[in-house]
Amino acid sequence: MATIQLNNYAIDITENFRDQPHFVPLFTENDFSKIFVLADENTRTFCLPVIAPFLPEFQLITIRSGESEKNIDTCKYLWEQLMDMGAERSSLLINLGGGVIGDMGGFVAGTFKRGLPFIHIPTTLLAQVDASVGGKLGIDLNGVKNLVGLFQDPKHIYISAEFLRTLPFEQVRSGFAEMLKHGLISDKAYWQVLKDTDLRQFVAPEKMIKRSVEIKKQVVASDPYEKGLRKILNFGHTIGHAIETLSLNGNMHPLLHGEAIAIGMICEAWLSASVNGLPESELTDITTCLMHHFPKQDITPLATSELLHVMQMDKKNKNGKIQFSLLHTIGNCGFDITADEKLIQASLNYYQNQ
Repeated sequence: MATIQLNNYAIDITENFRDQPHFVPLFTENDFSKIFVLADENTRTFCLPVIAPFLPEFQLITIRSGESEKNIDTCKYLWEQLMDMGAERSSLLINLGGGVIGDMGGFVAGTFKRGLPFIHIPTTLLAQVDASVGGKLGIDLNGVKNLVGLFQDPKHIYISAEFLRTLPFEQVRSGFAEMLKHGLISDKAYWQVLKDTDLRQFVAPEKMIKRSVEIKKQVVASDPYEKGLRKILNFGHTIGHAIETLSLNGNMHPLLHGEAIAIGMICEAWLSASVNGLPESELTDITTCLMHHFPKQDITPLATSELLHVMQMDKKNKNGKIQFSLLHTIGNCGFDITADEKLIQASLNYYQNQ
């Protein structure tokens, strides 16, 4: 068991939820007028029975799973549910689920009656190591990921590795992409451990989860509002988010977040070697590792012009120029680096030619 303090809240990491030391005290030490649990059909079935025995009386709100639900219409439904159920600013919203539940549930809580407290209980590897940590909340707009949102911290985060046993392998692998990113941007030794990990034998992940959370904590604590260093957490995401967006819009078969980010990291590693000094040997190492863990996808159906259009809406851009976070070496990442359209196209070709 480990507790990591970030800003004004704590992140507890355990193997089993029953070992969470601060969950029951949350309710005895705070006078919440009402408690709400936000879940999808999967976490309602597989995860709610794990936490329910430790909860006082609560009301359940359920939505459909999937990135396509992370939009303003679902938010309207959630705001109306909270209103109809009598939620007050002294109520608590528990976000029980993956990145969609956490991002949108936090956004809804942060905006309802100008803010009610919420906690995250992330149930996917992606949410545990990345999406739930750092206070970034938001929804998609017109298919563009996380275009509308805010920064607001949860009251607490409770991470338990046992929830990973409810996931299909592809979902675990999707979250693993973010862990690999953490090693690439900040910790070469961690990268070395991760790249040799057999995901199908991922039997004691809580130590790796802890290391990823520590890395994200260090970055976020130094730059909570993404004015500078926090941008390195977007390595692989400028291209990766564009690929994910178009795949979800029907241009090719839908990709999970980590699958798209793995492609983005290969492309942006190539850009790193081209414009930011990443050694060719490390580019090869990164490419080999990511291609080993993530089967190659055919991205030829995605028009470069459409990808560039999505990238132009990236929140990191400045003065109309697409900004990247690129590696100097494995474990050392820079930010606010531009690359022109020809280089971006060449990076996509590099991936497609693997």
